[in-house]
Amino acid sequence: MINVALLSRWHVHADDYARHAQESEHISIQVVWDEDAKLGEAWAKELGVHFEKDLQAVLALPSIDAVIVCTPTNQHREVLLSAVKNKKHIFTEKVLAFSVKECEEIYQLAKQQDVELMVSLPRLTEPAYLYAEKVVKEGGLGQLTTIRCRLAHNGAVAGEGQTQGWLPARFFDEEQCGGGSLIDLGAHPIYLTNRLAGPVHALQARLQQTNKLGVGDNAVVIIEYTSGALGVIETSFLSNGAPFQLELYGTQGTLLIEENQIRLKSNLRGNGEWVQLEEMLASFPMPMDQWVSAIQTGTTPTITNEDVINLTRVNEAAALSHKEKRRIEL
Repeated sequence: MINVALLSRWHVHADDYARHAQESEHISIQVVWDEDAKLGEAWAKELGVHFEKDLQAVLALPSIDAVIVCTPTNQHREVLLSAVKNKKHIFTEKVLAFSVKECEEIYQLAKQQDVELMVSLPRLTEPAYLYAEKVVKEGGLGQLTTIRCRLAHNGAVAGEGQTQGWLPARFFDEEQCGGGSLIDLGAHPIYLTNRLAGPVHALQARLQQTNKLGVGDNAVVIIEYTSGALGVIETSFLSNGAPFQLELYGTQGTLLIEENQIRLKSNLRGNGEWVQLEEMLASFPMPMDQWVSAIQTGTTPTITNEDVINLTRVNEAAALSHKEKRRIEL
């Protein structure tokens, strides 16, 4: 059994991770810490576990094997390095850190301390992505020329009689978040397109503050890959009813994914007509389950350090591109 401490309920996915941990036969939640003691005490009470106000006291507990970290992103480096120094395995929300340099620092120490570190990039485990990866690797689209991915929701849209949307106000605190819609929701299109299209050569980004919330709430990134392909990444906190979309265009075919609908048209498959995929590939284990397997059996996760570092690499360059209003070469 892996005895776990929950470190912060700041991120909106913290409850999801706690629930996943509770449902796992391999994880036992033992203690809660939160940078906001009042919120942490309430969460610990809900979960029926002890609350500890001193982070270092939690990390020093020999009975704690691992931590699930959902702190404000600007606290990641400090909290994660402290956890690693205490040889606690780590599961955390994306992004790992604000800069590639910080990511590499965390990974280097984790390797030295033999700590399993997992960042939650869940769409890399889903059937739609796995099918797209299979088609690209097998050359089913010929040479990939363009990739587009969009993931958006209406979290910043205030309903009738309300002053804000369903996203908590802290998600618009630039100091805590390090950005807005791109660094949070846009992470998913970034890591998916990184995997499918390969290394990024250059990009140009616009992180629009449509509702003047203090951070970008509507973003587009245009990417040039070293392969010569082009990419478009779109995300928003202002889109009602927007489906997840992943589109791949090549010299020999087109692959369109909208939610769970997958269509393929390829000169190299069948008769070159549109085919709707009826049978999905099996998914990979969720990130938390892969993390547990890595701790218990040494199984290598399918989500890699490179996935995590390249996610930050694109975010870091996109923020600079928006700030300086120019194309950035990586």
